[in-house]
Amino acid sequence: MTTVSILPISDANGERIYRAIAGDKQSTGRTAGEALDALTAQLEGDEFNALLVIQNFLPDWFFSVEQQKRLSELMSLWRAARDQGQTLPPEQQIELDSLVEVELKAATARTAILLQQLNQ
Repeated sequence: MTTVSILPISDANGERIYRAIAGDKQSTGRTAGEALDALTAQLEGDEFNALLVIQNFLPDWFFSVEQQKRLSELMSLWRAARDQGQTLPPEQQIELDSLVEVELKAATARTAILLQQLNQ
Protein backbone atom coordinates (compact mmCIF):
# COMPACT_ATOMS: atom_id res chain seq x y z
CA MET A 1 0.00 0.00 0.00
CA THR A 2 1.29 3.44 -0.90
CA THR A 3 1.65 5.96 1.91
CA VAL A 4 0.37 9.43 1.06
CA SER A 5 1.14 12.49 3.16
CA ILE A 6 -0.79 15.72 2.73
CA LEU A 7 0.75 18.78 4.32
CA PRO A 8 -0.37 22.39 4.56
CA ILE A 9 2.24 24.72 3.09
CA SER A 10 2.45 28.33 1.94
CA ASP A 11 2.74 29.24 -1.72
CA ALA A 12 4.92 32.06 -3.06
CA ASN A 13 2.22 34.60 -2.07
CA GLY A 14 1.98 33.28 1.49
CA GLU A 15 -1.39 31.62 0.81
CA ARG A 16 -2.10 28.23 2.38
CA ILE A 17 -2.11 25.38 -0.10
CA TYR A 18 -1.66 21.63 0.34
CA ARG A 19 1.08 19.32 -0.91
CA ALA A 20 0.36 15.61 -1.37
CA ILE A 21 3.39 13.32 -1.44
CA ALA A 22 3.71 9.62 -2.24
CA GLY A 23 7.24 8.35 -2.74
CA ASP A 24 8.82 10.34 -5.56
CA LYS A 25 5.51 11.79 -6.74
CA GLN A 26 3.92 14.98 -5.42
CA SER A 27 1.26 17.53 -6.24
CA THR A 28 -0.30 20.65 -4.79
CA GLY A 29 -3.81 22.01 -4.59
CA ARG A 30 -5.91 24.70 -2.97
CA THR A 31 -7.47 22.02 -0.74
CA ALA A 32 -6.21 18.71 0.61
CA GLY A 33 -8.68 16.94 -1.67
CA GLU A 34 -7.48 18.79 -4.74
CA ALA A 35 -3.85 17.90 -3.93
CA LEU A 36 -4.83 14.26 -3.39
CA ASP A 37 -6.78 14.14 -6.65
CA ALA A 38 -3.80 15.54 -8.56
CA LEU A 39 -1.50 13.01 -6.92
CA THR A 40 -3.72 10.00 -7.58
CA ALA A 41 -3.84 10.98 -11.26
CA GLN A 42 -0.05 10.37 -11.30
CA LEU A 43 -0.25 6.95 -9.62
CA GLU A 44 -0.79 3.66 -11.38
CA GLY A 45 -4.12 2.00 -10.65
CA ASP A 46 -2.62 -0.57 -8.30
CA GLU A 47 -0.41 1.99 -6.53
CA PHE A 48 -3.30 3.62 -4.71
CA ASN A 49 -5.46 1.47 -2.51
CA ALA A 50 -5.81 3.46 0.68
CA LEU A 51 -7.45 4.26 3.92
CA LEU A 52 -7.39 8.03 4.36
CA VAL A 53 -6.88 9.64 7.74
CA ILE A 54 -7.21 13.40 7.67
CA GLN A 55 -5.65 15.44 10.43
CA ASN A 56 -6.99 18.89 11.19
CA PHE A 57 -3.48 20.27 11.94
CA LEU A 58 -4.65 21.94 15.12
CA PRO A 59 -2.39 21.93 18.16
CA ASP A 60 -2.88 19.08 20.59
CA TRP A 61 -1.19 17.50 23.58
CA PHE A 62 1.40 15.91 21.26
CA PHE A 63 2.46 19.08 19.37
CA SER A 64 1.65 22.50 20.82
CA VAL A 65 0.72 25.76 19.13
CA GLU A 66 4.16 27.14 20.04
CA GLN A 67 5.84 24.18 18.37
CA GLN A 68 3.66 24.60 15.28
CA LYS A 69 4.50 28.29 15.03
CA ARG A 70 8.22 27.69 15.44
CA LEU A 71 8.19 24.85 12.92
CA SER A 72 6.42 27.13 10.43
CA GLU A 73 8.96 29.91 11.05
CA LEU A 74 11.92 27.58 10.60
CA MET A 75 10.42 26.02 7.46
CA SER A 76 10.01 29.50 5.97
CA LEU A 77 13.64 30.28 6.77
CA TRP A 78 14.73 26.93 5.35
CA ARG A 79 12.81 27.52 2.09
CA ALA A 80 14.29 31.02 1.73
CA ALA A 81 17.80 29.67 2.31
CA ARG A 82 17.21 26.79 -0.13
CA ASP A 83 15.90 29.15 -2.80
CA GLN A 84 19.11 31.19 -2.46
CA GLY A 85 21.30 28.09 -2.65
CA GLN A 86 22.19 28.35 1.04
CA THR A 87 21.60 26.35 4.19
CA LEU A 88 20.29 27.29 7.59
CA PRO A 89 22.76 28.11 10.34
CA PRO A 90 23.59 24.88 12.22
CA GLU A 91 21.63 25.81 15.38
CA GLN A 92 18.48 26.52 13.34
CA GLN A 93 18.88 23.32 11.33
CA ILE A 94 19.24 21.31 14.55
CA GLU A 95 16.11 22.97 15.97
CA LEU A 96 14.20 22.31 12.72
CA ASP A 97 15.29 18.66 12.64
CA SER A 98 14.25 18.28 16.27
CA LEU A 99 10.79 19.76 15.68
CA VAL A 100 10.27 17.55 12.63
CA GLU A 101 11.18 14.53 14.76
CA VAL A 102 8.77 15.62 17.52
CA GLU A 103 5.97 16.10 14.96
CA LEU A 104 6.68 12.66 13.48
CA LYS A 105 6.45 11.11 16.94
CA ALA A 106 3.24 13.09 17.53
CA ALA A 107 1.75 11.76 14.29
CA THR A 108 2.74 8.24 15.33
CA ALA A 109 1.07 8.68 18.73
CA ARG A 110 -2.09 10.06 17.11
CA THR A 111 -2.17 7.07 14.77
CA ALA A 112 -1.77 4.63 17.66
CA ILE A 113 -4.73 6.22 19.44
CA LEU A 114 -6.79 6.07 16.24
CA LEU A 115 -5.96 2.38 15.81
CA GLN A 116 -6.97 1.69 19.41
CA GLN A 117 -10.29 3.43 18.81
CA LEU A 118 -10.88 1.49 15.59
CA ASN A 119 -10.17 -1.82 17.34
CA GLN A 120 -12.68 -1.20 20.16
